[in-house]
This record gives sequence, structure tokens and C-alpha cells, in this order.
Amino acid sequence: MRKISYLLLLFIGSLAASFGQQIEKEAPEGFDQVKSGIEHGKLDTVEYDSKTVGTARKAVVYTPPKFDKNKKYPVLYLLHGIGGDETEWLRGGQPQVIMDNLYAAGKAEPMIIVMPNGRAMKDDRATGNIMAKDKVEAFATFERDLLNDLIPFVESHYPVLADREHRAISGLSMGGGQTLNFGLGNLDQFAWVGSYSAAPNTKSPEMLVPDPAYAKDKLKLLWISCGDQDGLLGFSQRTHDYLVKNDVPHIYYLEEGGHDFKVWKNGLYMFSKMLFKPVDTSKFNQYSPLGIPASTNIRGAKYPQIMPDGSAKFKLRAPSADNIQLDLGKKYPMTKNNEGEWEVTTEPLGEGFHYYSLLIDVKAVADPASETFFGMGRMASGIEVPFDGDDYYAVKNVPHGEIRQVRYYSSQLRSWRRFFLYTPPGYDMDTDREYPVLYILHGGGEDERGWAQQGKTDLILDNLIAEGKAQPMLVVMPDGNMPIAAFEERGLQMFENELKNEIIPHVEKHYRTLNGPENRALAGLSMGGIQTLYAGINNTDLFSHLGVFSSGWISQRQGSVAEGQYAFMSENSEKINNDLSLFWISMGGEEDIAHDNCEKMLGEFDKMGIDYKYSEYSGGHTWPVWRHDLHSFAPLLFQ
Repeated sequence: MRKISYLLLLFIGSLAASFGQQIEKEAPEGFDQVKSGIEHGKLDTVEYDSKTVGTARKAVVYTPPKFDKNKKYPVLYLLHGIGGDETEWLRGGQPQVIMDNLYAAGKAEPMIIVMPNGRAMKDDRATGNIMAKDKVEAFATFERDLLNDLIPFVESHYPVLADREHRAISGLSMGGGQTLNFGLGNLDQFAWVGSYSAAPNTKSPEMLVPDPAYAKDKLKLLWISCGDQDGLLGFSQRTHDYLVKNDVPHIYYLEEGGHDFKVWKNGLYMFSKMLFKPVDTSKFNQYSPLGIPASTNIRGAKYPQIMPDGSAKFKLRAPSADNIQLDLGKKYPMTKNNEGEWEVTTEPLGEGFHYYSLLIDVKAVADPASETFFGMGRMASGIEVPFDGDDYYAVKNVPHGEIRQVRYYSSQLRSWRRFFLYTPPGYDMDTDREYPVLYILHGGGEDERGWAQQGKTDLILDNLIAEGKAQPMLVVMPDGNMPIAAFEERGLQMFENELKNEIIPHVEKHYRTLNGPENRALAGLSMGGIQTLYAGINNTDLFSHLGVFSSGWISQRQGSVAEGQYAFMSENSEKINNDLSLFWISMGGEEDIAHDNCEKMLGEFDKMGIDYKYSEYSGGHTWPVWRHDLHSFAPLLFQ
């Protein structure tokens, strides 16, 4: 009996915990409708003396149901937009109705809400040209009026808790910009800051949060929300991006909608019900119903979206399809709604670039909303997942090089071939300068486009060169696919001959290169790593720097080739060590499919005394790992 009771309590406790972890992502239907049978708060219009403006000014004050003058309350200051005044929220948003319903549902802490006029000037009516210079400047002046006149008035006339932990500021549009400017600029006054559709008056993120550690310590909750069709979304987005980069906890909330009260009312509901109570920052990334369109989407496509927690939301209109799955390495069944749209949200994805396909009635196709990339032996969709630390391949205000498409005729293969060439910034200006060359190879199922597109080679090199961390160099990205696969020695020999007799001579004839092994490097990922092991080790008179990413001899398929290479390396270990300035080998952690093969290979290298440097970056057999490899490898070259 005692055991049964214990199990019952355990079940009830776990059930309660699961309910406690559920997050309400948007206001329920009827949240803004007047309901009968519940208690209601009260609205009053008050006047206060503004020394800042030099006149008496008006504000609307909402006191909650069962308001008790002997009890002290927290305060929310709620700001309007550029075309409104202290009554705008009442006319368009009815916050008193929203709050009454929240209190009746037991979802919000009782609070006083003050709705002031944020246009701090003597004639503060929203008449005439509301964009006139003096009227716009009056919104900035309101900061002094708020801090020096209005807050003291409220705290002397109402029973309020007069400390920052019990004071919040929130607003829409122009008031959303004021909220961020005044709230984040006065964290000694406000611990709760909530902005809806922040307008262009919003200060730059660096001005809003000059000391991220201080903001992180002081803020109880920072809420930033906007409609996905709002033309002012960029002002919220840039603030969010800065906060993510600087590890300042906040809720970034996107919803369907434009610059209107539908969005602002939902924002008020979501923000106010979290005020003045404990919040769990670990769940901040779970609130938003929408994400940011992936940077890999075609222009104007809303989906797929990257959610704040790193998951991705996909949507496809295909009313006649019977079954659709998302193939993202892991397969996700998609569900069909009444409009014929198929949807799914993934679990949080790893950083960086991922291939994906849509399986429509079992047939794999590319997503028409996404850019396509040659990978997995065919054209596939790709999705880019941003992460803290991805700025090493971000587009920055630095000198940029170019990616060029170069065609050449291969006498060996009797066909026209192509490679991509990165030329560093200034290549066409400084025509007397010659450059060292990195030849970098793609993996199986890819081609010469891999490093040029998925690899972001140009941006990685641009940023490294601008920071003075890498030598300006040419980077040649050839097609490593041969008529015979690289798993066979004949295929490796064909690529070695193509590299030595066609690609390198063409590059050195048509471009300004520094010749000699000390000015050449060879690197590759996966299949390209095997080609590097073969062509590089066999030709240390051509290359002084080798890079092997996520690769290693495959004993099951390349036993005889590997044995021959090991024998060659053992006999020539001293020459190899003397010739190579750098033999750099990297893996994507234990989850990398080449990890075991690489470990066995390194064991053989250790036996024969081959010098190498080993690096590991967790992430598996993926482009995020290989981008990181290039970023780590390039600074070591040609020093």
C-alpha cells in the first residue's frame, strides 16, 4: 500500500511538473473581450506637474480589481506610439480588459498601470505634423519627464513599491523605442523592459547596452516582440542579434502580423503576465511562435524559419500530396493543415550549414523556398543555423576578395573542367604582387562548388586577412571527381596527375603566384582528405603544407592502398618530416564518421615517427566543422 501511494504521488508530481513546464505562446481567443461575472479594475485620468516641460500633464492610471490603498503594488509604465497620446492604448488596445481577464484567470500579479503622454512638450496633442522635428524630439525629452516628474508623482499619490524590482516599462512603436532607450538606459530604475515593434527612434544596440554584463545582472526580463510583416522589424532584429552575441538573456518574440494593435495587444498580454514574479531564463528561447527566415531562403520566402532555440520550422503548400517528410539527416513527418500546408518544427539543430530534402510521397526533392547546393550527389536544399561565434564568416565592413569561375581544358581527361579561384583583396590593383596558393578539395558527393558556396571560403579568408591573422593567398577549389572513384588507387592516381599536370600549371601560368613548395598548400575534407593524403604525401617536393579534415585511410575499402602508403611513408619518414612545414589533421569529434579511421591512421603515423598536428572541433562530419577547420588552418600557412 505504501509503495502504491508513493508511485501515485510520483506520478502526480511528474504530471504537475510537465504542466508547469508548458509555455503559453500567444494570448487565447477572447483575451481582449469584456467578460461578465469577473471583477474589473478602474481607470482614472490624472494631472501632474511637469518641471521638465513647465506645465501640467495628463496620464491615465489603471488600478487592478480589489485595489487596496493599504497594500503596495508594482507599477508598469505603458507608452504609446508617435501618433497617439495617453489614450491610445485605451482606444486601440483596451489594456484594462486584458488585465482584468488575466487577473480573473490567475495569470498576472496585481499591478498599477500608468499610461502617460510620451510627447513631452507644452502642446502635447497628436495634431498637425506629428513628424515635425520638435514633436519627435519631445519623445526623447520624455525620459526626463518620466524619471523626474511622473514617477515621483505616482509614488507620492499611489501605494506603490518604489524600487526597480517592482517597476516595469513597456510600449509600442515609438513607445517601444522609448522603452528600450529609457529602460535599458536606466537599469537602476527599471528591472522589467518590454518593447513591441520598436520604431526608428531606438538607439543602436551598442548604445542601448554598452555593458552587457551589467545589463545581464540587472534585468529581470527583457522582452522584444514584433510582427513578421512589420516594416520596422529590422530595429528589433538588430537589438536581438547584439544581445545574443553578448549573451544577454531576453525573449525575442515574433508573430504573424504587421504594425498594428493585433500584435501589440498580444505583446502586452504575454509580457504583463510574466511581470513581478520569478522567471526562468532557460526557457526564454521557447516562447516565440515564429522564427527568423533562414539566410539560405530564396528572396522573400518566409520558411524555413530559425527559431530562437535553434530549432527550425518548415512549411510547404502541397494540397494534393499524401505524405511529406523532412529529411534533415533525421526524418521528421510533416502534418497537413486545412489550407493544404504541411508543417513541422524540428528539435534544436547544430550550428551552421545543413543539407536537407523534402520527401514528397517518398520522392526526394529540393525545397522551392530554399537555395540549392550540390551535395549528397545531387542538388539539395540547405539551411543555415546562426550561432554565437559564427561571425568569422559573416559579411563585414572589410576589404573583400573575389570568387572567380575558371574553365580549363584537361588533356588528361579530354574534357573541359572548372575550378573556383579566390583572389584576395587588392589582387587586381597591386599587379606586381605574387601570392602563395592553397589548393583545397571538397568531399564525396560534392564538387568544386562545395568550398566556394557551402564552405564560405571567401568570407573566412577576407576576415582573417583583414585581422592580420592570415597571409593574403590565392585559394584554388578544383573538382576532385574523377572517372574512377577516390576509393581506388587508380582514381587517386588520376586526381594526382590532374592536379600536378593540369591544375597547378594552369594556375601558375594565368595568375600571379609564388612558386616552390614553400608557397603551396594542399588540403581537403573527407574524400578530399584522402586525395590530400595520397597526392600530398607523394609530392612533398610540391607542397610544404598539408591539411586533412575529417578523413583517414579506410582500412575496409582501401586496405591495399593504405598499406602501400604506410610502407612509402615509413621508408621516407625523414624526408616527409623535413619537407613538410605543417601536416595538420583535424576531426569533428567522436561523432565524425571518419573518426575511427583517422585514429588508426594516426597510430600508424606515431609508429613510423611522422610529425603532425592534431585538432578536434565537435560537430561530426559536417560543413560547420570544415569551415572551422579552414579558419584554424589558414593562419598557419606560409608563415
